[in-house]
Amino acid sequence: MESQRKVAIVTGATSGIGFEVAKRLGKDGYTVVLNGRNDEAGAKRIEELVAEGITAEYCGFDVTDEDAVTANIKKIGEKYGKIDTLVNNAGGLGGRSRFEEMTTDFYKNVMALNLDSVFYASRAAIPFLKKGEHPSIINFTSNAGWNAGGPGAGIYGTSKAGVHAITRALAKDLAEYGIRVNAVSPGTIDTNFHKQIKSTKPEVFASWANNIMLGRLGQPEDISGVVSFLASKDASFMTAETIQVGGGQALGI
Repeated sequence: MESQRKVAIVTGATSGIGFEVAKRLGKDGYTVVLNGRNDEAGAKRIEELVAEGITAEYCGFDVTDEDAVTANIKKIGEKYGKIDTLVNNAGGLGGRSRFEEMTTDFYKNVMALNLDSVFYASRAAIPFLKKGEHPSIINFTSNAGWNAGGPGAGIYGTSKAGVHAITRALAKDLAEYGIRVNAVSPGTIDTNFHKQIKSTKPEVFASWANNIMLGRLGQPEDISGVVSFLASKDASFMTAETIQVGGGQALGI
């Protein structure tokens, strides 16, 4: 065992919300392990964090590859002797397709990216979370889990509804070990997730703020603060919850 510091794994952490979450947990005193698929981006992000005095390392693997997830999380857990927090942030739209034209491969890929990944990572981390301090899993769902997504995003919405349900199921399953499981559901956050519409239709992107009660788009820091809270002992009596972080967007105005 290398360290008595708290240890957090953040999947999909080389950009956007995942990177801000890793940075915030690092500032909270965690050793943070950033996962991603782009090794070059991962190395650059570790340099940035280390320059800020954060203890961090990069672990490259594809969250949809069951064997890779299992082997790498086991390796991290054995290195540190425990895992305190697992943040299942990796996910994505995976493209858009209406059901009539949807290929089985498209369906499987989107489900794998958003839902299978949560199962693989959580299952592998549980033995090490049992040794953690105030251990918890924090998943990422979406408004699409409730409203089934926009045009062509039906399977994305379906996969995120699954994340909402598996969050509660894991919470039930792990309560006896003192492992809490919660989720955050970000609204429209200004990240590369929306890069295409931002570059092609900037006026449409800007108009989205009009449908948000607080009158602005979210920033990655708006999410990382909530994740920091959920991981902390201040949230020690919270489990099976999904927190909407969308400026009131879910209610509409």
